[in-house]
Amino acid sequence: MLRAMEEYGAEVEGKNAVIVGQSNVVGKPMAAMLLNRNATVSVCHVYTDDLKRYTTKADILISATGVPHLIKADMVKKEAVVFDVGISQKDGKVVGDVDFEAVLPEVSLITPVPGGVGPMTISILLQHTLESAHRISG
Repeated sequence: MLRAMEEYGAEVEGKNAVIVGQSNVVGKPMAAMLLNRNATVSVCHVYTDDLKRYTTKADILISATGVPHLIKADMVKKEAVVFDVGISQKDGKVVGDVDFEAVLPEVSLITPVPGGVGPMTISILLQHTLESAHRISG
């Protein structure tokens, strides 16, 4: 996600970042990475009282809960950057944590589900694999 932010020119330093989801795989590592880049970070979860109070202040919103369409249009700040890491099924379709169609007109950048963060992750893993192979081969 940080690579995507860099590619699209999304500033991190000084921004308010909200992560919805506290997993050891996405939530906690992303919080640490964003803090290291001087963002102000809040970590929430599905049981956070008045979640909307936090998400509407986020310049960068990352959701990784696995709860279909948890994040609605009225829960995002205008022109926010939104990364939907959640994946689940609803009515036989693969969907994310963010109600993509409703949120899309409100934000400056949003990743779709499917086809957003997953392919980015695979691309970065392949890049790291190639870099490691080059280092090993000299």
